[in-house]
Amino acid sequence: MAEEPCQCSDCQRFYKEHDRLIREFPTFKQQQEVNWASIQSFRTLCGTVTNELQRQLSQLESNEHTSQEEKHISVEDITEALDELESVNAYLYSIEALMEKIFDIKISKNIELKFKEIAKELAPDPLNIDRIILNRLFHQTPDFPDKKNIN
Repeated sequence: MAEEPCQCSDCQRFYKEHDRLIREFPTFKQQQEVNWASIQSFRTLCGTVTNELQRQLSQLESNEHTSQEEKHISVEDITEALDELESVNAYLYSIEALMEKIFDIKISKNIELKFKEIAKELAPDPLNIDRIILNRLFHQTPDFPDKKNIN
């Protein structure tokens, strides 16, 4: 028996985003590009935040007007965050190296068409009228009440 997908809000958000990415980027090449852009944007953001935290840490350590308690809490929090971000950045570099290998792979237009075809099956448009009708058959929704409730 197949296991039901998790229904928690985090998983539901993940499923929606997962399907959206398949719908909006249904080819191999588009998936390569969107994943590369995602990794690069994550690296850019992490790197910029790391630089800003390092700057703040330097200011806190050199600022003599900060009380020892404020200085200790802030320095400790920033130092811990910097350690974690250093790990994240290392992982992102590793992912980037793997992605470079994926970018070496080229596929034919016929295979790209197969990607598009399968993408429609994996993540059909939730606003497609056929999909809405099918969902209504399986689930009662407030906008489509039972016929017996209609006066």
